[in-house]
Amino acid sequence: MYQALLLKQPEGVHIPSERTVYRVMDQIGLSHRPKRKPNGLTKADREAMKSDDLLKRDFHSDAPLEKCITDVTEIPARNGKLYVSAIFDCFDLSVLGLSMGTNMKADLCIQTLENALTAYPTLEGAIIHSDRGTQYTSESYRQTIREHHIHQSMNSAGGRCHDNARCESMWARMKTELLYDRYDTSQMTVEELKA
Repeated sequence: MYQALLLKQPEGVHIPSERTVYRVMDQIGLSHRPKRKPNGLTKADREAMKSDDLLKRDFHSDAPLEKCITDVTEIPARNGKLYVSAIFDCFDLSVLGLSMGTNMKADLCIQTLENALTAYPTLEGAIIHSDRGTQYTSESYRQTIREHHIHQSMNSAGGRCHDNARCESMWARMKTELLYDRYDTSQMTVEELKA
């Protein structure tokens, strides 16, 4: 919220410190305290070929569609789990591509990439950074990346979560603001969550 205020620079409005914005949001019920410790989803394929870490935790970009981050998250539902895959632009954290499904196989990530390329054809030639999950090391995903001349980047050896921290932070924010602070997702169906 503090960053949004700085970007908008509303006329005649004094923007307080980030801590003050956080405190006011908490007072009016717009803050969220995590109720659970998230579990990691990534299952690395130790045998698969990996790509170099081209970002090296530098998630800053001076122009759109140059550096992107991607990941898959899960949302528990009454009748299963909804997996959401997204590609975020490091320039302004906009969502370039999104897809949802009931499994987290490579096809979900390929569909996300194709959705992003449909919406943003100039994404070709960009860097897309991910973790070392089996979806991203699969031959089908790597083939799609190569077909579109995209430079694949992956977390460094050891799979430290900080190597894709910007993406993890976006998931936490989106899930908190769009879902967990508004709904009890465990009482919703996968289709209701998709909607």
